[in-house]
Amino acid sequence: MDLRYETPPGSVKVRAAHEGDLDTILAIRNHAIEHGTALWTDTPQTRDEGAAWLGAHLGRGSAYVAEDTGDGTVVGFGVYGPWKDYSGFRHTVENSVYVAEGHHGRGIGSALLGTLVASASATGLHVMIAGIEAGNGASVRLHERHGFEHAGTVREVGTKFGRWLDLTLMRRQLD
Repeated sequence: MDLRYETPPGSVKVRAAHEGDLDTILAIRNHAIEHGTALWTDTPQTRDEGAAWLGAHLGRGSAYVAEDTGDGTVVGFGVYGPWKDYSGFRHTVENSVYVAEGHHGRGIGSALLGTLVASASATGLHVMIAGIEAGNGASVRLHERHGFEHAGTVREVGTKFGRWLDLTLMRRQLD
């Protein structure tokens, strides 16, 4: 069992992200790209790409960071954004939650996901989706604890590090 997501919330504060968080968010995001299977790309984001990506989330009010209450360091981030670009999906969003290396096991992911769900609910959105690499049981359990249900697994739809990856989809109704 992977205990990274199994501990209760610790000494973190979740707040709305701002432009000044870009470098830290980009470092966390690029670490995930380079070392994990949560983001299915092999190419780290440039600062300009990261600024455009974060700017879109800031414009929607859908980006949050977790700060260590001891020293104010940003130790994780979470966002939600459109699941699909077609107008028929306008009430459905997808979430992403990332915790900085070395800061797992403190409830940071749970604090961020709880904030994302509350924020999306408050804006009148209908459903939140999570697309999770099927082997990431810790993330599946995290989402289950926040009311997400398994919606299906699509086999071998991505590849990274020379292997095929399965995508587990989870959903939570917000309203």
